[in-house]
Amino acid sequence: MTFDSVLTATLAAILLTLVAHVIARILARKLSWLPMVITALALVLLFLFVLQWDYNHYYSVAKPVFDHLLGYVTVLLAVPLAAMNFKGLPVKKLTLIVMIASVVGALLPMSLAYLLSLSHETILAFATRSVTTPIGLSVADLIKAPLAMANLIIIVSGIVGGTLARFLFRRVDDDRAKGLALGLAAHAFGTVEAWQISHTAGRYAAFGLAVNGLVTAIWVPIFISAVAL
Repeated sequence: MTFDSVLTATLAAILLTLVAHVIARILARKLSWLPMVITALALVLLFLFVLQWDYNHYYSVAKPVFDHLLGYVTVLLAVPLAAMNFKGLPVKKLTLIVMIASVVGALLPMSLAYLLSLSHETILAFATRSVTTPIGLSVADLIKAPLAMANLIIIVSGIVGGTLARFLFRRVDDDRAKGLALGLAAHAFGTVEAWQISHTAGRYAAFGLAVNGLVTAIWVPIFISAVAL
């Protein structure tokens, strides 16, 4: 498929992506075990194949738009946070959980990368594994990690976490625990899946994503700088 102008191609890419998202959302409502994000990704690839549209061209016109919107979406996560009911919430314990998750989410993959004798740059990129893309890329830039590698690690970890969540939560009944775990472990992808579970799970996922991102963005650059000295 070819387009006469960049504007036409951009509009087509946006429309295709939104249609895939809507269909995935409908399917997720009918089939609760089906991860919405994975379904949307698969549908985009299917549409590109049917339309004979080169992926590289689709990516080049869609990326600037969705990269720009991603920052706004991250900020808008404050809306569900404002609607959360903190009455009776064990704030101290919750804060401790988030801090531990932030440290483990960065140091564990970095340690595994080190044990596997991966390059220094790749080890640094794994420090961004547990945070959402805008924050992760900012952290990667601060610690001089390769942005492409950090982006790949963030996306893959989010996809894996969002995909496995439904199976891992089969015996978990507390939506607060489900949401917090998804926000901490699978960031934006996990938050999307959490909203499919319930509003409570979605709010707690947004809380975990936002606070974990803030904590990680503070301590990781300081830690990397201290270790490098």
